[in-house]
Amino acid sequence: MIETERLVLRRWQDADRETFYTHCADPDVMRYFPALMTRTEVDAAIARQDGYATTHGYCFWVAEERATGRMLGFCGLKPGAEGTPLEGGVEIGWRFGKENWGQGFAREAAEASLAWGFANLPVDRIGAITVLANSRSWGLMERIGMVRSVEEDFIHPAVPADSPLNPHITYWKARP
Repeated sequence: MIETERLVLRRWQDADRETFYTHCADPDVMRYFPALMTRTEVDAAIARQDGYATTHGYCFWVAEERATGRMLGFCGLKPGAEGTPLEGGVEIGWRFGKENWGQGFAREAAEASLAWGFANLPVDRIGAITVLANSRSWGLMERIGMVRSVEEDFIHPAVPADSPLNPHITYWKARP
């Protein structure tokens, strides 16, 4: 568990499923993903994160508001996705319900996740990927000190090559 001024980053609980499903079924939240997620896909995503937490000691943690205990979204670290420039490394990622956008929660959670990663993992850098059109996401990457690696732009293997969600762009944050 990681605590910040306003957040707790923690492992997933059954009570998080409904909120996460709502986020993953929202076209605005999922705008830069290939499709909305079904309940079965949400359950599988949570199981994957639980697996990462068990195997690696980290995952995309639930971001919970300290004052209310309300799940806002997720943020954290996971093994870099296969077939991407992050494969073999550590990836940071986040997704928050749109009602929580623009309040600094993602930045606060991302900075805490990076700090935890550099304090606890033997890595020289942590990466992130997104779609070029997702300026909110890469804007946050830049605000937390990540730098784009243009030479590592790529066609995501999980997205059709001709999709408007390609190419993906890559950012890295070096160990301070």
